[in-house]
Amino acid sequence: MIATSPARSYTEWGNVRCNVRSLIIIPVYNEEAALQRVLGEVRRAAPQSDLVVVDDGSTDRSTELASQHSGVEIVRHDVNRGYGQSLITGFGQAVAGGYDVAITIDCDEQHEPQRIPDFLRAIGGADIVSGSRYLDPAMPGDPPPPDRLRLNQEFVAKLRAITGYPITDAWCGFKAYRVEALRKLVLTEPSYGMPLQVWVQAAYHRLRVIELPVARIYKNPSRRFWGGLDDPQTRRAYYLRVLEAEVARWLPDRLSLVQGARS
Repeated sequence: MIATSPARSYTEWGNVRCNVRSLIIIPVYNEEAALQRVLGEVRRAAPQSDLVVVDDGSTDRSTELASQHSGVEIVRHDVNRGYGQSLITGFGQAVAGGYDVAITIDCDEQHEPQRIPDFLRAIGGADIVSGSRYLDPAMPGDPPPPDRLRLNQEFVAKLRAITGYPITDAWCGFKAYRVEALRKLVLTEPSYGMPLQVWVQAAYHRLRVIELPVARIYKNPSRRFWGGLDDPQTRRAYYLRVLEAEVARWLPDRLSLVQGARS
């Protein structure tokens, strides 16, 4: 279990400099090649935050390597349950541990740990701070795989219409959450569609959401989507199912905005 009295960091909450308990959640699945580098960079960027690695049933040495880092909590799924479920597990740790802020950052080196302090500062004025790889066109970055760009553009347009949030990136995993906001969310989707639940429920609860520009980094553009979602059309159909179910539950008056996308 995570320590009940974690180290504290200071950040701006509104105009007040506050003592904030923060937990960094790192979902991992077979990331032995990058894990130690990422953990080291995260620790240097946020030395006063606590870290939890959620190992989603890795078959490589990920858990063993993570255990070599002192002060890193490890939660392991016995089987691969999905990216979304890894984050949900991490959120549960943040809630149970009484943290103020949860930061999520991936372990595939597509996110820059040195940006964590920016997210900690920004969360003082929001309930959710979401990284965006498309917010600042002037920011250097790798070209996105065409299918991912198309799907992001389509679902960003849908989410803007449904939620009213002027977002530019539907799926960036680099985020900060106030834990009091996480307590309001009912997240159940174990795969890559879970962020769609976050957006819809955030709108329902009228949470304050802002984006921060982050670098667009694709170390391995051909990296697979697990769960049979490599095919873009299969992935699109899955995302539409998740979005339709979520809107039907929380924002039913806007359901036509999803159903009109089916083609």
